[in-house]
Amino acid sequence: MTLAKTLISFSLLALLSACGGAGDSASVPEAQPAGATSTDIGEFVVHFSAQSTDQLPPEVARAYNIVRSKNRAMLNISIIRKSDNASVSGEVSVKTVNLTGQLKSVTMRRIEEPGDVAAIYYIGETAVANRETLIFDIRVKPDGEDRVSDVRFKRQFYTDS
Repeated sequence: MTLAKTLISFSLLALLSACGGAGDSASVPEAQPAGATSTDIGEFVVHFSAQSTDQLPPEVARAYNIVRSKNRAMLNISIIRKSDNASVSGEVSVKTVNLTGQLKSVTMRRIEEPGDVAAIYYIGETAVANRETLIFDIRVKPDGEDRVSDVRFKRQFYTDS
């Protein structure tokens, strides 16, 4: 399995599993339905996920120069053309804030995995605190398209064991 497929698989796995848990003296938050992980933008679908970087396998983190930590979140975005289910490049920018309006710096970088079916995706990292909810505002413009699409989602992170 390529590193790209491994990274995407672990991102999806993280969305399906808990991001952590509360300590003995803390109250356990009520489970919430999983949020959307993709959105349709016409001829394309934008896939997105956010997870703590400590959930990445060490070899994947090393290969992509990602710091593994409970206190770091990784955002993963890909653009898929619906007609042939192929990854495509585009302009991707992200503005991230927490619930108090504090701006969180996330610089996205493009990753391309060559192969029979090339995988193209964008990743970025930011610091997170325990129980912090981040709102991700993503702007996407697939290559060759004139229209810019906006995607918004939020995730809460748990950093205490």
